[in-house]
Amino acid sequence: MADQELFECLAKLRDGFNGMAMALDEVIQKESKAVLKEYDVEKIQWVEAEGQHGKYQKTDDANNPEYKALRKDLAEHNGKISHKGFFYWVFQNAVTIGRKPQHGK
Repeated sequence: MADQELFECLAKLRDGFNGMAMALDEVIQKESKAVLKEYDVEKIQWVEAEGQHGKYQKTDDANNPEYKALRKDLAEHNGKISHKGFFYWVFQNAVTIGRKPQHGK
């Protein structure tokens, strides 16, 4: 009887690991899609500006699909991201986006 109990225990462990593997696959697929989402920030119209902390660029090119993709990415990351050597943020008006080169890039 001990062999039967061991077999059942191992089968339950196998089923549990299979369930975890499927759940992890779903998470990996979801996250890889998020990482792979791309947009071309150079297709956005940027305007030179200067503020308290120096020069930066800003945009409110809201009809541009690339702006919309960037804005969505920012919304998913609490209004601040690093992307391709730049630091991006959303202004309090929730429309204007600023960017400046990251230090050391």
